[in-house]
Amino acid sequence: MTRVFTIQCSWSLVLALLVLSSALQAQVDDARFSPSDAYTINQEFFKMPPDRTIGSTAGFAISPDGSSIWVFDRCGANDCVGSNLDPIMQFDMEGKHLISFGANMFIRPHGLHVDREGNVWVTDGEGPDGRDPRREGKGHQVFKFSPTGEQLLELGKPGIAGDGPDEFNQPSAVYVGPNGDIFIGDGHGGQTNARIMKFDARGNFIKTWGERGSGPGQFAVPHALAMDSSGRLFVGDRGNNRVQIFNEEGNFIAEWRQFGRPSGIYIDHNDILYVTDSSSTPRNNPGYDEGIRIASVHDGKVITFIDDPDADGTQEGVFADAYGNIYGSLTGGMALRKYEPH
Repeated sequence: MTRVFTIQCSWSLVLALLVLSSALQAQVDDARFSPSDAYTINQEFFKMPPDRTIGSTAGFAISPDGSSIWVFDRCGANDCVGSNLDPIMQFDMEGKHLISFGANMFIRPHGLHVDREGNVWVTDGEGPDGRDPRREGKGHQVFKFSPTGEQLLELGKPGIAGDGPDEFNQPSAVYVGPNGDIFIGDGHGGQTNARIMKFDARGNFIKTWGERGSGPGQFAVPHALAMDSSGRLFVGDRGNNRVQIFNEEGNFIAEWRQFGRPSGIYIDHNDILYVTDSSSTPRNNPGYDEGIRIASVHDGKVITFIDDPDADGTQEGVFADAYGNIYGSLTGGMALRKYEPH
């Protein structure tokens, strides 16, 4: 543990130097838009199980102790309908596959979070469509699994979309706070919900906040969740091109618009914020390109931008390890990446 702490502090020093360097060049470059050349993309890092390719992947996380990586893909395709593959996979920090589970449980895997005890939380972001019988009785749910794949908790009604306190409509994200409270970003645009739901550690409903709109505390696709060391909840409000910040009771604190269209959010142990932009275009967010933007949670100033070299990549998942490596998962591009600093 001492070694990891030391390395994390060293990486914070590196980021601090990046902040200084960015400030000195502020008159010339704006880090929100100026791509960094400090990283090399490694797309061969993850060793998939035999005869298994990676599918569209929004769910991507590192365990709290930094010892393993969890992936929640769409069964080698764009969804898991009719597939017998396990969409939840664990890899070690060398990219070696360890275990898989979750076959025949999901329609469209979406959000993934690993809590402080190592339990794996996932959201199923779609439900029945009235056309394909294989979708019946599944979807619109949130699940908790042990690190070995034992199902521990189930929230929502299988296959039922709704806006009640025990229902979801295309839940996009889940996050568990330090005290065990469960936060869920419920909705994925269109005719779905647009709210944050809060439950206690046993899954009992506490409260909900938000509605469709663009004002403070309103949402248009609450796509990603993360929490900083002071307990502030960061919400990737993708449809509104902003990150919104709340306290744990849902009281609005601030909004930040410097991260493009946020699809994934990760905050490390040093309160460094990583945000993926998977869908900015000249029409919906002029001036912004897709990629990863890095800042401190204290002021939100973007210090590094890693652009997405794949025009169809749609990178959504993101996290970083204690050694300064950054990891990203793609939905449209169907790939897992490791960004290695030079």
